[in-house]
Amino acid sequence: MSSHHKLKVAIIGSGNIGTDLMIKIMRNAKYLEMGAMVGIDPASDGLARAARLGVATTHEGVEGLARLPVFDEIDFVFDATSATAHVSNDAFLRQLKPAIRMIDLTPAAIGPYCVPVVNLDAHLDQLNVNMVTCGGQATIPMVAAVSRVAKVHYAEIVASISSKSAGPGTRANIDEFTETTSKAIEAVGGAGKGKAIIVLNPAEPPLMMRDTVFVLSEAADQGEVQASIEEMAAAVHAYVPGYRLKQKVQFDLIPESAPLSIPGLGKFSGLKTSVFLEVEGAAHYLPAYAGNLDIMTSAALATAERMAQSLINASVING
Repeated sequence: MSSHHKLKVAIIGSGNIGTDLMIKIMRNAKYLEMGAMVGIDPASDGLARAARLGVATTHEGVEGLARLPVFDEIDFVFDATSATAHVSNDAFLRQLKPAIRMIDLTPAAIGPYCVPVVNLDAHLDQLNVNMVTCGGQATIPMVAAVSRVAKVHYAEIVASISSKSAGPGTRANIDEFTETTSKAIEAVGGAGKGKAIIVLNPAEPPLMMRDTVFVLSEAADQGEVQASIEEMAAAVHAYVPGYRLKQKVQFDLIPESAPLSIPGLGKFSGLKTSVFLEVEGAAHYLPAYAGNLDIMTSAALATAERMAQSLINASVING
C-alpha cells in the first residue's frame, strides 16, 4: 500500500466513462489520486487528456500498465472496458498483485454487486466489486427502500437513456445489462423476482436519463414507504447531485378480488409502488444529459473512496 495519505488508482478504459471518472477523482477525491490511465487506442482523447494533466499513460492495455513505474504504487484499479475484457484484466492483474482492489464498471460481475447506499458497508474488504449497471445504480436503491418497509415480491425497472450517451461499451453489453440488473434487483434490492429493460432513445435534442421503477409488495403503510423512498433518494443525491425524484411516488392497492397476473410470479395482490426518477449528469466531461454514465462514475468513486478511507484508517491504527 502507498505510504502517503492518498492511495493511487489506475483506470482501464480511456473512453467517456474512464475519462469522466479521472476528472472526478482529480477534482473531488479525498482518499484517492490518479496514478495511471490505460487504453488501447493511442489516439484516444482520454489518454491525451490524462497526459496533459500529468498522469502516466499507456495504450498497451493492462500489460502496458504492469510495465509503468507507477504500477508498484497502484492500490485500486477501475475497469471501464467491457464485461469480457474485465474477466481477463482481473485475472492478469491478480497474478501480479493478488491484493489489488478492482472496481468493476462493466456487467462482468466477478465480485459481489455493490450499490453504495444499500450494501457498500458489507463489501468494504472485497477485492473485486461490481457496480452493476447505470440502471441498477439508479433504481435498485428505490427497490431497497420499499423492501426495508415491506416484503417485495416483484420489481421491474425501465431505464431510458439518450442514444448519444450509449457508447460502444454500453452497446456491446446490452444483454449483460438486462441480466446483471435483473439479478442485482433481487440480490441487492431484495425483490423476489426482478426484471430490467433498457431503452436507447434517439430523440434530438438528447433526453436526460429517466428511470421508472414498479414494485409489487405486501400491503404496507404508504406514508412509511414514501418516507423510505425519499430518504434513500436523498442518500443517493449526496454523491450523485443530479439524482432526483421526478414526481410524487404513486401507489395502487391491488385487491385479492382483482389480482395482477405476473409472468413467473402468478397472481399478485398487495401494494404497487411506482417511482419516477431523473438523473442529470454533472457535466465534468460528459454532457449533462448523460446521467447514465455520470451515475456509474459517481457510484464507483463513492465506493472506492469509502474503501480507501477504511484501508487508510486501518493502517493508521495498526501503525
